[in-house]
Amino acid sequence: MKEWLPDLSKSNSPRYMAIADLIEMDLRSGLLMVGDRLPAQRDLARQLDLDFTTVARGYVEARKRGLIASHVGRGTFVTGGQDKERRGFALDAAPDMRRVSAVDFSMNLPPEPTDGVLIERMREGLSAVASNLIQLLRYQNFGGEEVDKEAAAAWLSRRALVPSQERIFASPGAHPAILAILSMLAKPGQTILSENITYPGIRSIAAQLRLGMCGLPMDEHGILPDALANACETRSPKALYLNPTLQNPTTLTIPTKRREEICAVARKYRLPIIEDDAYGFIPLHSPPPLATMAPDLTWHIGGLAKCIGAGLRVAYIVAPDTKSAWPFLSAMRATNVMASPLMLALATRWIEDGTADTILRFIRSEAAARQALVGNILPAGSYLADKISFNIWMPLTNGWTRSTFGSHMRNSGIGVVASDAFTVDGPPQEAVRVCLGGPITRSRLQSAIEFMAHALESPPEMAATFF
Repeated sequence: MKEWLPDLSKSNSPRYMAIADLIEMDLRSGLLMVGDRLPAQRDLARQLDLDFTTVARGYVEARKRGLIASHVGRGTFVTGGQDKERRGFALDAAPDMRRVSAVDFSMNLPPEPTDGVLIERMREGLSAVASNLIQLLRYQNFGGEEVDKEAAAAWLSRRALVPSQERIFASPGAHPAILAILSMLAKPGQTILSENITYPGIRSIAAQLRLGMCGLPMDEHGILPDALANACETRSPKALYLNPTLQNPTTLTIPTKRREEICAVARKYRLPIIEDDAYGFIPLHSPPPLATMAPDLTWHIGGLAKCIGAGLRVAYIVAPDTKSAWPFLSAMRATNVMASPLMLALATRWIEDGTADTILRFIRSEAAARQALVGNILPAGSYLADKISFNIWMPLTNGWTRSTFGSHMRNSGIGVVASDAFTVDGPPQEAVRVCLGGPITRSRLQSAIEFMAHALESPPEMAATFF
């Protein structure tokens, strides 16, 4: 029998997951070899001072990965997952070039991981999920299985949210959730409120549902509470939509005091709040969510698109109470049936084994580096940004209009979106959102920002692209 005793202090993952991880690590390092017999589960539990169930779950997880096999009366043996490549998910498999498409730089993408170790870890998670492939191709409970809700609760707790599992649901991204919530709260012709410069997605969803939108004036701290109260008195709104942290596109974060004032007004008028917390996990320290201040009024949406990756179509929704959850379930089933079990399983895996946190740390670090790069090129005060936002918001001067600037920057390799897309009421200001995320390299980004800075030094008629 192999004298194998894993050092669980090396891992931040749940202990059962750490056992499987360490079997895999020790197999790679040569500490374990194919054919080695592992300690009996009860013996290992005693040596590690763990419950037997924890060790048993660890061995089950290792079996799912193809690392070990257990035989009644003989014991547990290392198999090494030697049939991984035959099953078609070898970590060194070449990418399918048919899946490589052009990047839409007009979308506000997070920076994409480039670290080989992190990418391998992400692919290992996908391989582990594939061990349950057949089960994950079945219809499953809407809102996620219990294991998915446990992972969602752990993830949301990082934002000081501790709702009961009966109020947590997983959806295939934030958009379907917003669509379902608004379809419950408002009927065609009724009004919802938002920031006057707001996320374009909410404008599209409102248009699909034939809802009116009223944009509220803003200062450097977000929407004005007095304007919110006045709109409640005069417009009879059915909901307030906010993107309160690293707001898209202005990058502003509503401070705690203003959040409290907004919640006080909403409570006075019993106005439901839709809190789109897409970027809430990006800052290390950000104000508490509105859902912690007015939990009985707030629909909290914690999407993973901006803090892990846009292709991971998963968002976690916290309903204000269990009563409101039932119509939400009906609305979501009617339009989406369920979130993809494959995507949910991958999100759960990455949250449980710490990969999600590693991706998030990379995104924070790279976003900060890109913002620092921009700050070294563009004059201070010429744009709005947060030190870790994925974009900048740039008011245009020197005769530039949003259309001429967009045309000038079209082939620069970065996404420039005119203010028209974000403006709810009134004429759009001469401003653009400049996206810094996605797969673009720092050197390419630097060249694009330098090109942009050079153009802005002169009137548009001096730009070489206009002949």
